[in-house]
Amino acid sequence: MASNKINLSAGVQSNLLTLQRTVKLINTVQTRLSTGLKVNSAIDDANAFFTARALTNRADDLNSLKENIDLSISTLQAAIAGIEAITELVEQAKGLANTAKATGDTAERSLLAVQFNALLVQINNLANDSSFNGTNLIRATPDNLEVDFNEDGSSDITITGLDSTTASTGLDIAVAANNFANIGDVNDSINDLNNALTELRTNAATLGSNNTVLQTRLNFTDELVNTLKDGSGKLTLADLNEESANLLALQTRQQLGLNSLALAAQSERAILNLFG
Repeated sequence: MASNKINLSAGVQSNLLTLQRTVKLINTVQTRLSTGLKVNSAIDDANAFFTARALTNRADDLNSLKENIDLSISTLQAAIAGIEAITELVEQAKGLANTAKATGDTAERSLLAVQFNALLVQINNLANDSSFNGTNLIRATPDNLEVDFNEDGSSDITITGLDSTTASTGLDIAVAANNFANIGDVNDSINDLNNALTELRTNAATLGSNNTVLQTRLNFTDELVNTLKDGSGKLTLADLNEESANLLALQTRQQLGLNSLALAAQSERAILNLFG
């Protein structure tokens, strides 16, 4: 039975194989140039591909945590701003009490007591309004703020809320007793206000310290995310200058291969002409 197989000469086969390899390399380089990656799939380099993916996944997880840390900083800053405003109101109330202490006019004291009590109402309103994203660290029955610093929650911080209202559980400032009719009542209020100012300064310092911790962790997480992404890039990103030079060299090799194939085919045609 006759064979339909076409046999090529060794020279032509060698040139064809060389051209096929060159074309494959050109396709690889063009893919790298179009995607910017030297490792596009596990086929290119399984170890580099999966290591880079793990680094990228962790960077994505930390990015989510970073957003939460940033929101927590805003929550703390809202509480700190509230405490600073409350401190101003307490100082105003102390000024009213000192004025009441300095006067012997009971009618004036009564008027000052009304103003004093109104300030206490505003202190409570301000504390209850100092929330951010549904969390309030200084209201009556304050919230606690839990912040995770890593993916599995093994590194975290819990910031305890600080009641900064005039209630006994907070600053413990009583309303003006007997409308400041007696100096003793005024002195009691001044004593309450002095204690409240001390507590407010302590609370502000505590929240400020926690704010510094969160800001430090935010900066660290940001740097860590960049490091992880950079490490992933080192494993997968292509050097475009190098790949462009490789493409030019491969295209030159391809052209030389075509010329070589043409010469090999020309030799076979010359032999065929002998039988013409």
